[in-house]
Formats: sequence, structure tokens, C-alpha cells
Amino acid sequence: MRREQMVRNVRDRREPWDIVVVGGGATGVGVAVDAASRGLSVLLVEAHDFGKGTSSRSTKLVHGGVRYLEQGNIPLVMSALKERGLMRQNAPHLVHDLAFIVPNYSWWEAPFYGIGLKLYDLLAGKYGFGASKLLSKEETLARLPALEPEELRGGVVYYDGQFDDARLLIHLAMTAADHGATLVNYCPVTGLTQDADGYVNGVTARDEETGETFEIASRMVVNATGVFTDSIRQMADPAAESLVVTSQGIHLVFDRSF
Repeated sequence: MRREQMVRNVRDRREPWDIVVVGGGATGVGVAVDAASRGLSVLLVEAHDFGKGTSSRSTKLVHGGVRYLEQGNIPLVMSALKERGLMRQNAPHLVHDLAFIVPNYSWWEAPFYGIGLKLYDLLAGKYGFGASKLLSKEETLARLPALEPEELRGGVVYYDGQFDDARLLIHLAMTAADHGATLVNYCPVTGLTQDADGYVNGVTARDEETGETFEIASRMVVNATGVFTDSIRQMADPAAESLVVTSQGIHLVFDRSF
């Protein structure tokens, strides 16, 4: 997967691509793999390194969305659990089990979380990562010695997964290239081209290493730029209202010494 050859593919192409994907993160590269494996001609352009944005700044977790179970969104949880299992099946060298512990300080938490997480196991079916179980106070403190021990009643352990997001993305990019896709990083899109009816029919892009510019025709343009989605949309329609809003929730990551 040599960049020089990929750039040459762009320069030498004389007919429209079936699909031009803008954005070299997990979504964009996933689209490239899917389309190229179906025999379509695919070009993916990325403004920086592949996976530079959200796709290498995740919490490195592969999970089924246990909080959505509490919200009653069973279809979403089942879909996420299946995808979690498929990730481990397809990339066992990058995806592995990870235990999580929910400490219990109230009498109702053990049955509440215990039953809920058993349902989580059940929904995972053959894609399960491990069986949840109740822990005593002593077992909980042995695993999490920094917990406040006063009034601690015990805990529940359940299993999701952890993965190397950047490595998985690079492997997906290599897979797309193996199926014939052309992928070029450090080649930001500078504009969208449109036909007489106003439909997007390609992009303009610039090779950041050489300054060379390209006008690239395509039957379809996929905007897979994540949090930068609106900036690409507004290239076609400067008056387009923004679609991206902030998400709920945070994750706190502590040093292992804690």
C-alpha cells in the first residue's frame, strides 16, 4: 500500500469513480472496504493521517451499550453485541475481553445490576464475552482496592471488550486496498463539484505533500468526516444548517498506579 502508487491512480484515472469517500476514519474506511469488495471503483481521500480524528481517540472499548439496556433500547443493544462479537471474531489479535465491575452500596443494587447484566449476557448469545456474576465485598475490594469500603456491600462483574482502534483501522485500510480501492492521506477535499441540476458529481482535492490539485469525478460522494461533516456539506450548500451536536456522557481514564 504505497502512497505514491495511490496518488498515481488518482492522477491517471480518466473515468468517474463509482464512489469517492471523504474521510479516512472507521466509517470512511469501512465504506471503502464494503464498496471495493463488491467490485466498485473506490477512492478515499483523507486530510490527515488515517484515523487521526475520533477513530484513534476513542476509549478503546468494544461494548454492547449496557446503558441503553437500562433505557429499554433492546434492538440497539442486540445489534451492538453482535457487532462486538464479530469484531473479536474478525480481529482476535486486536480485540480481547475486559472485565468491568459495578460496586454496590445499596441493598437493591445487587439484584438490579445482577439481573440486568444477566439479561445483557443473554442478549449477547453466542457472541458473549464472558458470564457476569455477583461478587462479595471482599472479592470486590480485592479487584478494586481503592474503593471506599464503608457501606460497600459487594459488586457485579461483567464483560465487554477492549481493542486497538488505530491498528484495526490501518488493517481495514489495507483490506480495502487489497480489494482494489485507492486510499490517499494528506489529500484534503477543497470543494465539491456539481452538475447542471445541482447534484454533487465529484470533489476537488489537494495533495499536501506536493501541492498538486485534482478534480475528481464520481458517481457518488460519501461524506464520512465525522465531526467535520457540516464543513463538507456546506461546500455544496453554504446555507445548509449544521447537523452535528455534542453527545452525552464522558469517560474518565486513570493512571494504572491509581
